[in-house]
Amino acid sequence: MNRRRPSRSASSDELLTTLHDLTSRARREVELHQARVELAEAIQREMLPPGLPSAPGLRSAARYAPARSGLDIGGDWYDGFVLPDGALAFAVGDVQGHDVEAAAFMGQTRIAMRAFALTADDPGEVMSRTNDLLLAADTGLLATCTFVRLDPATRELRSARAGHVAAVWATADGRAGTTDDEGGLPLGVQSGEEYPVTTRSLSGEGAFVLLTDGVVEGPSYSLDEGLDEVVRLVRSGVAEDADALADAVMGSAERTGHQDDAAVLVLRHGGLGSGGG
Repeated sequence: MNRRRPSRSASSDELLTTLHDLTSRARREVELHQARVELAEAIQREMLPPGLPSAPGLRSAARYAPARSGLDIGGDWYDGFVLPDGALAFAVGDVQGHDVEAAAFMGQTRIAMRAFALTADDPGEVMSRTNDLLLAADTGLLATCTFVRLDPATRELRSARAGHVAAVWATADGRAGTTDDEGGLPLGVQSGEEYPVTTRSLSGEGAFVLLTDGVVEGPSYSLDEGLDEVVRLVRSGVAEDADALADAVMGSAERTGHQDDAAVLVLRHGGLGSGGG
């Protein structure tokens, strides 16, 4: 039996070889992981707009925070741009997943919505066309989204929602709440889906806040509790400028202990804090 037992030095050499192989494999996996993180971050940076449109009596501001797990990047996004007729378009959305594929799908969704918004003035039609295009791409991913179109002259806001979390609103007279718009299925689920359009007025002084569920849902808060907290924040901060209000709402995401992406887009209308810029 002693003759068949490997020597101490042979056993040590085998152990060192095994450890070296495992270390090399782990290093390669870390390098691959880091490369995917950097790629996803680059996609995310390029897809988020460098600025948002404003108009006399209206200021907009947005914030984004990455996920705390996975690749620390995902598919949450916000957007804002001026349409050919002078209307302003804004969107907030959330793609399932936290990886390069989610970030790429987010980019496809954002670009598709921009393209369709140039030729369709109905937010529901923009959403339907985007949905059908994404299904044709056959990625297997889906996204929730809210798309709004604002006429800066009349302050009429028309919106469509695809399975997305409610928006939050508040006015200077102390009223506040969440929207209860009828919506359709998330983008990428079913072809031919229709998205009802809700019309409201942003007259007077107040704020209208679009967000993703990472802002209001996490280990420390349920979705309803998170929304209640954001309603409280927006009501109490309705007189602040758009940037300060966006910071306050994003701070709510930290209190939820969120592990998901989080995006906030604030439309601050009327009052001293919302002059054009």
